[in-house]
Order: sequence, then C-alpha cells, then structure tokens
Amino acid sequence: MHLSQDQHDFRDTLKRFIAREVEPIADAVDREDRFPAELVPKFGDMGLLQLRLPEEYGGPGANLTTICIAAEELAKVSETIALISGQNGIGLIVPLLHFGNEEQRRRFFPEVAKGRTLTAVAITEPQSGSDVGSMKTSATRDGNGGYILNGQKCYITFAPVADYITVFAKTGSDGDGTHNISAFIVDTKTPGFTVGKAERKLGLNGLPNAPIYFDNLRVPLENRIGEEGEGFKICMRILDLNRPTIGAVSVGLAQGALDAAVKYAKERRQFGKSISEFQGLQFMLADMAMQVEAARCLVYECARVADEGFPSEASFREFSAKASMAKCFASDMAMKVTTDAVQIFGGAGYMKDFPVERFMRDAKINQIFEGTNQIHRLIVARQLLS
Repeated sequence: MHLSQDQHDFRDTLKRFIAREVEPIADAVDREDRFPAELVPKFGDMGLLQLRLPEEYGGPGANLTTICIAAEELAKVSETIALISGQNGIGLIVPLLHFGNEEQRRRFFPEVAKGRTLTAVAITEPQSGSDVGSMKTSATRDGNGGYILNGQKCYITFAPVADYITVFAKTGSDGDGTHNISAFIVDTKTPGFTVGKAERKLGLNGLPNAPIYFDNLRVPLENRIGEEGEGFKICMRILDLNRPTIGAVSVGLAQGALDAAVKYAKERRQFGKSISEFQGLQFMLADMAMQVEAARCLVYECARVADEGFPSEASFREFSAKASMAKCFASDMAMKVTTDAVQIFGGAGYMKDFPVERFMRDAKINQIFEGTNQIHRLIVARQLLS
C-alpha cells in the first residue's frame, strides 16, 4: 500500500502513543471489563475521536486510509481500544457530512472537534438485525414540529457513555418496509431515554454495550437527519463507509496475534530445539502471514477507492461491494489467524497470561457486527450478478 509522508509520520507518532498509553492497560481493560475513560481526552487530543471531521469544522480531516491506519495500529494491542476511535466517527460525523444540513453541522461539529464527545448508532432491535426494515421503534409527529420516539434498541456500542446517538425509527406504517425509516440525533440527556443493563460478552470486554429504551422521548424537527424516509439510505451509507475500518481492525488484531506467535515460537523449546525450527509450525506461520497481508491489501485498496471519491451512485455501489469484501475477508482471516496463534502457543495459548486468547475472543464479533459475513456474501454476489 502507498502511504504519504504525513501518513507515515502519523503512524509513527501513533505507535509511540500506543506504547506509552495503550499497551500498559490493554490486559487490565479486558480482565476488569472496564471502559478506559482515561483514554477519551488523550484520544481527543490526538484527534483519534474526531478523525473523520473535516478541517473546515476544526477536525483533522483524515481520509479513510488514515482512519484504517489508526484502526490497525490500535487493534494490534486491543480491539476494544481500537473501536473507541474507529466507531466514534459514525455516530454523528458520517451521517451529518453526507445527509445533514449546514445548520446541523455548525451546531454539532464544534463540540465534536474538541475531542471529548462520544457518539453511537442505534439500528439493531431484538427482532430486527440484518432485516433493518422490520424494526419497530417509532417516531410519531407530535404536532409541534417534532417527533415522539417509542421503542427499544439492543447491542448498542457506547450506549452507557455516549453523549449523542443517531437513532433509526419508523415514521410510517409497518407495511412500508425500509421506505419509512428516518434518522434522528438523540441527546442522551433527554427525558425518556434509558440505558439497560450492560451486556456480558465473549470478547470486547471494556467496550460498553447495552440496550436502550425510548419512552415518549421528544426529538425536535431540527434533529432529524435528511428527509423523512431517508433513514435506510443513511443507515447503509454509515455501514458501507465503516466496513473498511472493521477490516483494518481485523488486520491489526491478526497482526498482533501473528507477532505474538512468532515471538513465542522462537522462545519455546521442545525436543531440544526451538519450536520455530519445526517445518509444520513454519508452514502455519507462513500461511498466517500471507493471509494477513492479503487482507491488508484488500482493506487499503478499498480505502483508496473511497479516498478518490464517488462520481456516481454506480461507483458507490461498486465501492459498497468492495467494502463488504474487505470486511468479510479480513474478519474471517482474523478469526483463523488468531485461532492458529492460540494453537501455536499450545496450552499456554488457552491461558489468560498471554494475549492471544483475548485476540481470538475479540476476533469473533468482527464476523457478526456491521453486517454478518453471510450478508456480505449476498451483497458481493448481487453486485456480481446485477
């Protein structure tokens, strides 16, 4: 992949920051299932919380390649901590840049630019996952120019700590499927907003995730993003633009596992020599390295396409399929490579004294969220057959 000098410098600076601020707490964050709130202002000062925010609004103005660099480097140490940066931009920045109006951008972006604001996206419901059109949360006109939200969402990342959440709700009858969904910015301090009990997860410990509930919560008209009924398009655009980031997180996670496996293989001795001298293990490491590099190339090629822009809706559809490829391939790869890393560690890999078991637990969710990998295969197939 080709990086500019600024991107090389950014990566080098980020690596030093990670060694100083992230590596020392990564294991404790997982072990204690603790949200590392102390990193929020540090991430903000580094621009990591607001990477996607353009310079004209006071942000770093990072392109998708730079965002993927940050996601990969952080995930080499901790996916939980990587997602604090990677996921934050999709709650407000992406929907407002692509579908919001200038008044909304001028209202919210100065706060975002300070690097202390956490945001979330609320799409999934107990009976509505990949089938977005079956959501039940409703937004009804209140007669005063606003909306009243009622319903619930589940598995919402950052729900307990978010300042704002972009919520998708039905603004028409159930029979309209995806054509009656609209998007709203909800201030989490608004009466009628409640966060449920935090989820207990296989991995991503320390990343808060919980259901949220809306009980006659009023949202002013000026907090609706785009036109009424545009919500499904907004939702898909958010996911499409974030999927390469999940691919980059998967690459970083796998690279971290590979690095740990190589180091351990050199140190561990059996039958009078280092286990790295056994050809069977060498083949495993070689396969892992090739898989990581192949996924990296696909992710950054996808980012390059996005950075060059979309002259037409057809070009965005092509990018959408490529984004699905990147997310699907990289996350499947990360699951395999982290599992192989545990195997190379042997019994030690199953213990929490080494990071590879955490990498393996964290890798699984990447095959599920931001669209299951089965859905991504459908997206790719449909683009091929269209």
